[in-house]
Amino acid sequence: MSAPLPQENRETTTDLDQLCINTIRTLSLDAVQKAESGHPGLPLGCAPLAYVLWTRFLRHHPKSPKWANRDRFLLSAGHGSMLIYSLLHLTGYDLSLDDIKNFRQFGSRTPGHPENVLTPGVEITTGPLGQGFANGVGMAMGAAHLA
Repeated sequence: MSAPLPQENRETTTDLDQLCINTIRTLSLDAVQKAESGHPGLPLGCAPLAYVLWTRFLRHHPKSPKWANRDRFLLSAGHGSMLIYSLLHLTGYDLSLDDIKNFRQFGSRTPGHPENVLTPGVEITTGPLGQGFANGVGMAMGAAHLA
């Protein structure tokens, strides 16, 4: 178990960071409410973690979602899909507010579980819980083989 970081080495959350986190939460809640279907818990609870990962650590390019050197974000718990849809929309991927408004509607680009063929920036189609872990291992093995 590692010791807590000294105060001078900790990242601080700014007002802008908190606004971004709350925007992810609000956008997710609004979409679930409008659809009258969905799971708001994961986007509510994981918004801070996902925001920090996407804005401070992950290498990605919204205008080129299939860029070969990108990091992959795999949302194994696909029922929490509004988390990734909110992140994709807010970070500049080709996912409009109208797409968000059509969350969980037949024929939309934002189905209840993410589908990589429908939504730019979604790396894997998920369904059964735990599937993302196996997909991640397979992706890593494939990348190592190609390197």
